[in-house]
Amino acid sequence: MERLNEEEKAQGLAKLDGWKLEDEKWITKKYRFKAYLSGIEFVNQVAAYSEDIQHHPFISIDYKLVTLRLTSWRAKGLTDLDLTCAKQYDSFYDQIIKE
Repeated sequence: MERLNEEEKAQGLAKLDGWKLEDEKWITKKYRFKAYLSGIEFVNQVAAYSEDIQHHPFISIDYKLVTLRLTSWRAKGLTDLDLTCAKQYDSFYDQIIKE
């Protein structure tokens, strides 16, 4: 898995909604929910998907606010897999808030 260069990071982030670059090696996003259990449902979906592909985000649950942070340890920075995961997590969120 190849680490993204600066241009690839910028292009990848431009395609994501609300994700921010931190310390040049992390992407992070905060998701807000109307109900606590909706956030927990989201975290469960993120966890199941992440386990299936063996690529796990840092997850912080603060009542109705869930924060995800992604990086690729082996690549020592961001990879295409991080961007793919971010898109999938956004999809889970969109499904939950439309329910």
